[in-house]
Amino acid sequence: MATLRLVSPLTGVVHPVTDVPDPVFAEGIVGPGLAIEPLRTQKQTVVAPADGVVGALHPHAFALELGDGRTLLVHLGIDTVGLAGAGFLLHVQGGQAVRVGEPLVTWSPLDVHAAGLATICPVVALQADPDLLTVLVAQGGSVLAGDPLLDWA
Repeated sequence: MATLRLVSPLTGVVHPVTDVPDPVFAEGIVGPGLAIEPLRTQKQTVVAPADGVVGALHPHAFALELGDGRTLLVHLGIDTVGLAGAGFLLHVQGGQAVRVGEPLVTWSPLDVHAAGLATICPVVALQADPDLLTVLVAQGGSVLAGDPLLDWA
């Protein structure tokens, strides 16, 4: 498979996935990746990290099918499923083809934080070999939505 360049789906600070306060992500149970602590803004738009097809889609999370059997999961905050979609606006539908950088979801990290929930966002290569991922941003480094983030060989 060709190496796939993934861009950051949101603006924030890059952290190791082990910083996520949820063992499913922190222990790599669903796959390797990283996490982004978003800027605490009232509104932030999450963009497609690559060309693909929207698979599983919830207001707080989406899986993007990238082809070659690769799927990337982006989860907006932790335990945000409990918000039942409040504060999240979907711009796409499941099964929709999207292009890199296309807006997928708008959400409020500020409102999620005010609800007492963690705003950190896991970005995970589902069931991938960790050796195939190269993080392009140093831990603690800032990224803007659309900046190069990961190479997936």
